[in-house]
Amino acid sequence: MIDLLVAGAGPAGAATAIRAALAGLSVTVVEPRRSPIDKACGEGIAHSAVEYLDRLGVRLEGRPFHGIRYLDAQHAVDARFHAGPGLGVRRTTLQRALAARLAELEVPVIPVRVETITQNQHSVTAAGITACYLAAADGLHSTIRRQLGLGAEQDKSGPRRGLRRHYAVSPWCDLVEVYWSSLGEAYVTPVADDLVGVAILTSAKGTFDSHLEAFPALKRRLSGATEATSVMGAGPLRQRVRGRVAGRVLLVGDAAGYVDALTGEGIAVALRTSAELVRCVEADRPAAYEAAWRRASWECRFLTGSLLWARNRSLLAPRIVPAAARLPKVFGAIVNQLA
Repeated sequence: MIDLLVAGAGPAGAATAIRAALAGLSVTVVEPRRSPIDKACGEGIAHSAVEYLDRLGVRLEGRPFHGIRYLDAQHAVDARFHAGPGLGVRRTTLQRALAARLAELEVPVIPVRVETITQNQHSVTAAGITACYLAAADGLHSTIRRQLGLGAEQDKSGPRRGLRRHYAVSPWCDLVEVYWSSLGEAYVTPVADDLVGVAILTSAKGTFDSHLEAFPALKRRLSGATEATSVMGAGPLRQRVRGRVAGRVLLVGDAAGYVDALTGEGIAVALRTSAELVRCVEADRPAAYEAAWRRASWECRFLTGSLLWARNRSLLAPRIVPAAARLPKVFGAIVNQLA
């Protein structure tokens, strides 16, 4: 019987498995998707997350970015990072780096899907493998979370979704740009010297190209640029979860609950909480994980939830960027606290 079975080889699952292996635990990963796994995301990794991955031995190549820029039709305001740059990394590049580290550590990655889960006081069995614990890192719409009854009632009005496409163009800015309009937000992340990723978050229905019309300044920037990838989508983004622990099964990453991609902190939170999960497994204290997860993620959840609340208020939404422009030090402090 192994110590830990990890369901899912995305960033949360792979980081959990790497951390567990470095702690001396026996660990196996199950992942039915072919590598490298792609996903519609902003692809910006905070400086703290880049440092943590480096400590895990995960070597990344990407394009540094040095802060965040908010823009609307009349305003622009920059917040530069104090601690160090973040890194724009293609999701497939990140996945290859994580897979390479798993291979270096000789962590088995088995191409099977978790279906029925059975557990008792001492072990849990899934995909034909018995372990002391199971880390469920199977994503935003986790089937394990649903099977264990850990999902909560979801928002039914105006669920937000994300669409992402890459353009073959040299980045024109060393910041992640966030364009705001009444439709939603468009994030531009430099991910290579000749590539930018554009992710649009909105509750409106439509195609990527129809949504891009709501951001005329960005559309002009992209005029003539070659579309480097097809459009990928994700959502609904908000995922409410009753709890992160069911017996010997612990949820991590997007499976553990998600607020929104507004602040771009999904990977950083997943890494922090995966470290807490491994500590609880090492200590044989699974019940302690819920409180540890809340401590590690509360600040991001609070700031993201507050910004999303304002975004969803018709009177407040148009004032977010003007307020940031009038109070650049406050804006900078919030950005740096998140980063």
